[in-house]
Amino acid sequence: MKERPLTVMLVAAEASGDDRGAALAQALRRRLGPRVRFVGVGGAKMAEEGVQSPFDIAELSILGLLEGLLAYRRVVRRADETAALAAREKPDVAVLIDSWGFTLRVAQRLRKLDPALPLIKYVGPQVWATRPGRAKTLAATVDHLLSIHAFDAPYFEAVGLPVTFVGNSTLTVDFSKTDPMRLRRQLGVGADDPILLVLPGSRPAEIERIMPPFEDAVNILKSDRPGLQIVIPVAPTVAEAVKVRVAGWPHRAHVVEGEAAKLDAMKAATIALACSGTVTTELAMAGTPMVVGYRIGPVTYAILKRLIRTRFITLFNIAAGEAIAPELIQNECNGSALAREVARRLDDAELRHRQVAAQDAALAQMGRGGPDPSETAADAILNILEARRGA
Repeated sequence: MKERPLTVMLVAAEASGDDRGAALAQALRRRLGPRVRFVGVGGAKMAEEGVQSPFDIAELSILGLLEGLLAYRRVVRRADETAALAAREKPDVAVLIDSWGFTLRVAQRLRKLDPALPLIKYVGPQVWATRPGRAKTLAATVDHLLSIHAFDAPYFEAVGLPVTFVGNSTLTVDFSKTDPMRLRRQLGVGADDPILLVLPGSRPAEIERIMPPFEDAVNILKSDRPGLQIVIPVAPTVAEAVKVRVAGWPHRAHVVEGEAAKLDAMKAATIALACSGTVTTELAMAGTPMVVGYRIGPVTYAILKRLIRTRFITLFNIAAGEAIAPELIQNECNGSALAREVARRLDDAELRHRQVAAQDAALAQMGRGGPDPSETAADAILNILEARRGA
């Protein structure tokens, strides 16, 4: 009788989770070959690895507490659909990637559906920054946490949740095959033309809130620097929305799609204007100086301001304990302030060099150069399953 392949359920609801899920699927397939199959929820990259998502994850990219409340019924419906998928496919293990609100609801449903199903959370909530009670909630819901930060473990182990540190996959992004000149040739940009990379986020709500001040900053910078080239790499989740906005700009901007073009653009850029998130670590890995901006709903901001326990929101700033990259948050995230910080760096090569050097040092503190997190995560999952079988 033919052996049934190991069925792994992978659940991701955002672009960064889709990246992690796809890389994890590749690592598991390298170990198991045809003896593994994947089911679950994800985006385009996970689909390439065989995860046929029952719905578009873009609708789950929710930003802010008020927005989360308004989307509650949709999130619950999609969590129910994910549980129904598990009931049909009968996975041997479920790996729930980032996206706290959605994956927690999925985990609760999977636990009720099959109490014996191993539930593994990949990327924990940032309890060291805000809402430490989530550690206890997670410990009561899943069996194991795969952590991307070395300092996560004490917070979760203290409430009884086993933790395996696997590392941050963003710290292993491979820039060795990038070609900045290839991008310049494709876009018709001169070899010495300054490039401002604009990265407005991967969630629809981020485009709505963050793109307007970024647009204002670009307009100010272009009026003073007509030769400044604007390049905008876009995530699949927001590509069409960004293209529609950029089509109405009074000046030309180059919208690029795909991972290879994004990495080329990061290496080619003189400076970046970036939405806070995973992309800031990627830019630092590329050696690109940046200005970071972020906006959320006013109600959400008022609440989080009381809860957040860190001085910064950018990971390498947190690691360094200083504002290596300037962070312009909420009301400070406006066109004139953003343009001023970008202009300072465009006009001062030495400032750019110092920022890149400081970013490099912070990346070293964060664990750059360590083992591939996807490979470590794959080994951890198989070890957890083996231990359960032997128990």
